[in-house]
Amino acid sequence: MTTEIKTTKVDQIINSLQMEFGEEKIEPLLKVSNRWLERYPEGTVSEWIAAMVLETISFVAEDETYWTFVASRIYLHEVYSHEEAQRGEKVYANFAGHVENLVERGLYSSVLTEKYSKEELVELGKIIEPERDKFFTYIGLKTFMDRYVAVDYNTKPVELPQERWLVIAMTLMQDETEDRLAKIAESYWATSNLYMTVATPTLSNAGKPHGQLSSCFIDTVDDSLQGIYDSNTAVANLSKFGGGIGVYMGKVRSRGSAIRGFEGASSGVLPWIKQLNNTAVSVDQLGQRQGAIAVYLDVFHKDIFTFLDLKLNNGDERMRAHDIFTGVCLPDLYMEQVEKRGDWHLFDPHEVREVMGYSLEDFYDEERGNGSFRQKYEECVNNPELSRETVPAIELMKRILRSQLETGTPFMFYRDEVNRANANKHEGMIYSSNLCSEIAQNMSATEFESVTLEDDIVVTRSKPGDFVVCNLSSINLGRAVPANVLERLIKIQVRMLDNVIELNKIPVVQAARTNSRYRGIGLGTFGWHHLLALKNIQWESDEAVDLADKLYEQIAYLTISASMELSKEKGAYPLFEGSDWQTGHYFDYKGYDSAEWNELRAEVAENGMRNGYLMAVAPNSSTSVIAGSTASIDPIFKPFFHEEKRDYKLPTVAPDLDHNTYDIYRRSAYIVDQRWSVKQNAARQRHIDQAISFNIYVPNTIRASVLLDLHIQAWRSGMKTTYYTRSSATDIEECEWCHS
Repeated sequence: MTTEIKTTKVDQIINSLQMEFGEEKIEPLLKVSNRWLERYPEGTVSEWIAAMVLETISFVAEDETYWTFVASRIYLHEVYSHEEAQRGEKVYANFAGHVENLVERGLYSSVLTEKYSKEELVELGKIIEPERDKFFTYIGLKTFMDRYVAVDYNTKPVELPQERWLVIAMTLMQDETEDRLAKIAESYWATSNLYMTVATPTLSNAGKPHGQLSSCFIDTVDDSLQGIYDSNTAVANLSKFGGGIGVYMGKVRSRGSAIRGFEGASSGVLPWIKQLNNTAVSVDQLGQRQGAIAVYLDVFHKDIFTFLDLKLNNGDERMRAHDIFTGVCLPDLYMEQVEKRGDWHLFDPHEVREVMGYSLEDFYDEERGNGSFRQKYEECVNNPELSRETVPAIELMKRILRSQLETGTPFMFYRDEVNRANANKHEGMIYSSNLCSEIAQNMSATEFESVTLEDDIVVTRSKPGDFVVCNLSSINLGRAVPANVLERLIKIQVRMLDNVIELNKIPVVQAARTNSRYRGIGLGTFGWHHLLALKNIQWESDEAVDLADKLYEQIAYLTISASMELSKEKGAYPLFEGSDWQTGHYFDYKGYDSAEWNELRAEVAENGMRNGYLMAVAPNSSTSVIAGSTASIDPIFKPFFHEEKRDYKLPTVAPDLDHNTYDIYRRSAYIVDQRWSVKQNAARQRHIDQAISFNIYVPNTIRASVLLDLHIQAWRSGMKTTYYTRSSATDIEECEWCHS
């Protein structure tokens, strides 16, 4: 291609930008255009465009926020030019041919041509809206193209953004029997307008020949050698396909426990956690990223001190496991003892089973201050046959806080509140959460029974436990709420999530079984700080707390209603009978007693629920970037910052940042009073049947008593979990509350 042709193409791009944004705003581009030729005389148009983006955006003023969209348009020209060269035709001109071509090349699943006729593919191609590519910010589009679209065997993109959205919709709606194309159109409308995003595995894998669609899994490890190794194998198989894993180790005997009657033989949970650590590192999802595993342990387990030191950066490396994440499971009674500065007793779960005939972790307090856990705990404390380690409860909490300030973990899991709010307590117990601390569903260990040789085939028999599966998607509050589309959106969103359950090919049979028994989904949100900015509501205000309460009650109502309507159409989840949904106790516990809620309660009792678990707010860091909003329910880090990747560094700004929204964004994550964040989240948690990935942001100079007060406030206010305790020593100003 001659220099003249390349110059003409670049001029065409500049002209189109001038038409969209105005001549004055595109002035900075012209300042650098004359340098492109001398700097890149042999460069391709793509290289010129890349130079144009990076050089121009590097000196644009931070408050000129439109530049992220200018850069996005320029990059879009590059994407389109590449695809047109590969396809030999205009982009978005032949969706049916595109699908058939990628299926033939093995880059799309054959399902797309087996379940859709040529005529249907042609019809579906007509609903594509290329203009919606312009909704992306530059970093959103770059992230989307780099990580999620289909690629060829040389990892070059072969798919455009609107094709990805439509293929996801086609994949999730493939088995719908009525008005299938209309449902696909609704699903495409929801995602292509960036009103919602599907979870990363669905975003990455839907319509492709490999990978599964669910985000996270939670296993309960049985206290046996076979159970431990079987669990590790299951974790490896799920991690291979991109799943994040939560592992509850509370049933595994502690260090010094007996094995087959031989006292002191057990090495405790440490070696098995180190084994999981090695699995996380080794099973690296085709080299894309390491596996991600969070391990949870009860605060009354004898190995808790060793567990809390796992990720510390000093001490004996043989006692460390740096690549896993940790979570601690806390009963109300322990938090009460921390407040009272009382003693706390640590037990070996194996010894408790042997001596007491039950497992302490199988109980919870059915009411605040009263219940079966504290009764069983006191029985253990008063039994002289049981060995125990007794420590001041506050000293154990100090170790938790020390670990959090140094490593960000452990996550906190308030087990009594989780189980009190469990809508399916008639069928089991929730011991812990997942990798991101937002999932709370029934769990139990898979128990090995026998291995036999039958017809020259080795047959392993096990009693399956509840191996939790998390199917996630999230509402973009910054776009969906202002557009007033929640009712329309949530209806299609719940259907999309429910269909993931049918379509998933989970490589662990007990996980597939649990998925079909409870049909659990996790409808969440992101863009909370974005929404506050648009509404001009300060983070540290009763108005923000009130909005959280009312908005999430509306989301809860619409989500429950959508699942109930789907149950009328497709049937209730198998364990609905006897659940708190069916008895109405769920609505009592939440305090839902308006006429509207009572009407829905009656409809649920009559028609059932399609899904046993419904709502969970995940971190959404990657998908919120794609959607051009703020992550989860978190405050932003800064109004202005630089996004740094391996080959570029770009100035980035908060969404819709201008003179109206700056004051809301100004007090960012490490500055806002975290006590207000807890208040907001407690209001939100009341309406979420599972849990919320809630980060605490503090400087590492925070007084221990202030951090402890935050945790006590979170527990007392009815929160179920907290996620990372994120601490920073830099860029902290105006943090009066940290020292109060």
